[in-house]
Amino acid sequence: MSSGMANEIKLLSGSSHTELSNKVANRLGIDIARTTSLNYSNQETSVTIGESVRDEDVYIIQSTAPGDVNDGLMELLIMIHACKTASARRITAVIPCYPYARQDKKDKSRAPISARLIANMLQTAGANHIITMDLHASQIQGFFNVPCDNLYAEPSVLRWIKENMNMADTVIVSPDAGGAKRATSIADRLNASFALIHKERPRPNVVGRMVLIGEVRDKVAILVDDMSDTCGTLAKAAALLRENKAREIIAIATHGILSGNAIETVNNSCLSKLVVTNTVPLGDKLERCPKLQVIDVSGTLAEAIRRTHNGESVSYLFTHVPDWDQ
Repeated sequence: MSSGMANEIKLLSGSSHTELSNKVANRLGIDIARTTSLNYSNQETSVTIGESVRDEDVYIIQSTAPGDVNDGLMELLIMIHACKTASARRITAVIPCYPYARQDKKDKSRAPISARLIANMLQTAGANHIITMDLHASQIQGFFNVPCDNLYAEPSVLRWIKENMNMADTVIVSPDAGGAKRATSIADRLNASFALIHKERPRPNVVGRMVLIGEVRDKVAILVDDMSDTCGTLAKAAALLRENKAREIIAIATHGILSGNAIETVNNSCLSKLVVTNTVPLGDKLERCPKLQVIDVSGTLAEAIRRTHNGESVSYLFTHVPDWDQ
């Protein structure tokens, strides 16, 4: 990419995940624009943008941190609005982990569809384009009246598996029926066998009885999911796979939210590794959990920004990892 083209991109970073923003900026060869974000004593968020964005192509990276989702979301909305009122030509919100993504349907009486509310808020604030990764449900894209690019961590996950696993004795396992499509897609592209765990949920975040469908005896079982939050499901799934004589059990999840007692749950589980991407900040969790490994997806996000800015197709990234080292 020519430096002239890079200079036309204005990259802003929210305060939730500055480490990821810096990696994206480094890959693009640009600096993050100066912004100041602070909380008043009454906890109101104030954002000041320290340089002109008039008629610029603005990209705002903000991934909501666990325990800080609402503050991060509010900061993002205020930053979008600040750029809109400062006459930015186009504003793209880069949200690697979309907040409230699990509240995507009305599954019981009087339940809100909060993911739709977030989409409305982003558009009202002034976002012209959304870039996100591994939405919990792909129909969330339909909540937007502006373009929404849902990138996939799958190419990066496939590369990690190929580099670290012997495919001959590997089985890809979905920890629930909802993730079967994701897991079968990975199994097909690796030419590996597939297994499914069916679980009954008496209420949210509580897992009931689990049943394994498929053969895992003497194999390396790789559990694939889009997010690991409390990790209760993964721990129970790993125990079930161990009961069924799996030789080693590894879990791979795109969004390592790891809230509550998740780290203790993983440390005490049958999992030998939990592999997550860096879509959400992990903080001190890497030190606290020796089983945790991280796949860097900043290259995919940076390439999506570059291609969007240049008017190129983004669909190449659905099946390929951008090779920034060449």
